[in-house]
Amino acid sequence: MRDFLVEITTTVPEGTSQDEVDRRRAAEAVRAKELAATGNLARLWRPIGELRSIGLWRATDETELLEKVLGTLPLRPWMTLVVTALEPHPNDPGPSHS
Repeated sequence: MRDFLVEITTTVPEGTSQDEVDRRRAAEAVRAKELAATGNLARLWRPIGELRSIGLWRATDETELLEKVLGTLPLRPWMTLVVTALEPHPNDPGPSHS
């Protein structure tokens, strides 16, 4: 699988009920755990003081990432994404991806 850095900004549409927001957020937490279990979601961070997320996601390619991974998130209709495909750096001190 390929690695992707994904910046996610979620904007709740004006007029959306708090019940709908709460329902989607709860479902989002469940789906994130499922995607972590399958290896599609490797890490997820929130910059201090910001309401956006930065995640390390994995998929075969960008199409799969957008359609079959991120596209399954309950909050996806409210998200703006910035996707950056990554490749290993020769000086990466982390584990090998081979």
